[in-house]
Amino acid sequence: MTNHQKRLSVPKSWPVERKTETFTAKAGAGPHGESGVPLVVVLRDVLGYVDDASEAQYAVNTDGVLVNGDSVGDVNRPIGMFDILAFPERDEYYRVFPDEGGRLGLTPIDADAADSKLSKVTDKTTVAGGRTQLNLHDGGNLVVEDDVYSGNDSVVVDNETSDVVAHFEYEEGALVTAVAGQHAGDVGRVEEIEVQPGSADNTVRVTTADGGFETVEDYVVVIDENFVGDDADLPGDGE
Repeated sequence: MTNHQKRLSVPKSWPVERKTETFTAKAGAGPHGESGVPLVVVLRDVLGYVDDASEAQYAVNTDGVLVNGDSVGDVNRPIGMFDILAFPERDEYYRVFPDEGGRLGLTPIDADAADSKLSKVTDKTTVAGGRTQLNLHDGGNLVVEDDVYSGNDSVVVDNETSDVVAHFEYEEGALVTAVAGQHAGDVGRVEEIEVQPGSADNTVRVTTADGGFETVEDYVVVIDENFVGDDADLPGDGE
């Protein structure tokens, strides 16, 4: 199989120019499914830290790049929403966060914030011993002792211990960001959750600082105010 991907056919979330060259790197097997962006694309096209795949490979081989607290060996390792990228030698840390238009962007964070990662709970199942397994947005899963979580909630998981260090419920009033659709990158508070009959997608109305929008439930993720920074313009500020 080829190790290249035509730029014109990459997902809209990929932060690459589509008409400058014919091909770009192809994401390897791993988390985030088809939306995952190869690490080399982030290092080369977004950050400008390397010029080519060889330089990217050297960086990962020398533990110059950590993803969610772990060293990586494959420059095509998929990177996706809410992953944490750390560059210890540079003392630089980033969270992958939705940019305007749905492209994956990088938000600078401090070293303490890089110790954990936010994940959306897509659903949950019961496993051996009666414990609850949370299935997460990036394809990962987490076994927890307490069954206090629901689908569409968000959890913050310690990268080293895999302990849940924060839990944000999906409910009216929750702070959310849209990660897909025409409102990707917008941040607001849930005004109303509309449960649709049958197999139709549930929808959610979100109030933003300059208005609001409606989208399907799958497109929003509950976040904490720390995820958008102190200067973020949030609904209700100044009232």
